[in-house]
This record gives sequence, C-alpha cells and structure tokens, in this order.
Amino acid sequence: MLHGEAIAVGMVLATYISNKQEDFPTDKLTEIKRVILDMYGRVEFEDSDYESIIDLMNQYALDQMGGGEALPESVKQSMVTEMAKVPGAFTVLAMVDGKAAGLINCFMGFSTFKAKPLINIHDVIVSEEFRGLKLSQLMLEKVEEVAQQRNCCKLTLEVLQGNKVAQNAYVKFGFAGYALDPVMGSAMFWQKAL
Repeated sequence: MLHGEAIAVGMVLATYISNKQEDFPTDKLTEIKRVILDMYGRVEFEDSDYESIIDLMNQYALDQMGGGEALPESVKQSMVTEMAKVPGAFTVLAMVDGKAAGLINCFMGFSTFKAKPLINIHDVIVSEEFRGLKLSQLMLEKVEEVAQQRNCCKLTLEVLQGNKVAQNAYVKFGFAGYALDPVMGSAMFWQKAL
C-alpha cells in the first residue's frame, strides 16, 4: 500500500466518523468516497507492511550510504505514523516471494516555475540480498506512474556523490543533474539541521 493510499483510507474513515457523530452531510461523504475510490481503488494492507518499512529503513541507515548507524528506537516507533500525516506522502514497497525487498519513500512538492506538483524521491533502498534484480527500476516505474496520475511535472531526488551504483540506476531511468543555466552550474542540495 502506498502512503497516499493509507492517507486516503484515513480520510474516508474520518469523514465517516464525522458523518455519524457530527452530522457531516451524507452526500459529501458519498462524494469523498467516490473521488478517493476513483483515484486509488480498493487497497488491502497489513501491519506487516509497516514493519517492513521500518526494517528496510533501518537497513538503509546501517549502510554506509545511510550513515552507518541504526535508527533510534524513537524514530522506529514513530516513522510510519508521522509519514502518514504528511499530505501526499507515499511508499512503494517491493516484495519478492513474500519478503520485503525494497522501498521508495516519496513526498509531494511543487514547482513554482511550472506551477505544477512534483514528487521528491526521498529514500531508495533495495535489501542487499535482492540487489541485481532491477527492483529499483520497477519501483521507480511505479513512482512515475503515481506522478503521472497526480499530474506532476517532474520527479526529483538527491544522491550522494560517492554512490555510483545509485547514480547509474537513476541515469538509466532518465534522471540527470539539474541546472537552469549551465553557466551558473548545477543545483546543489544543502541542509540546515534544526
């Protein structure tokens, strides 16, 4: 289940409760359900999906590309529920023979220069035992499909300079460095911890 789908389920449930307890109009509840079902269809999800996301993210954190340290317990406990609160966030979870093999976490953004939404690919992980199966390409295809459904103008991501394997996978999928004017150079990704 994508995170966006989980949020959509929550929206329907919250609207249903409002209808039953707060006299929210039934016709509006029906309209919201119809729009969300048209957009996402019916989705089945299990608690094990949440566990898989946390496990894969911890594998990523333990990897040299993720900083080499396990996620703090507080992050493991709150990550999925906090991501579910972010509008438009979703996770693509790849399964191989019933095992969680990889994931991509995505967040919605907005391009002011195109006046359209965009999707930022925030985390990409393929579990070591499943590398070489082209799972990253399959997951990226699903992200692109969601982006097209949401009328996005582009996908964005950041990648470490030393992560040549990931860079090759992204180039293969069609990603390239970003520059508005080559004279001014490529965009850089910076952060300030708070």
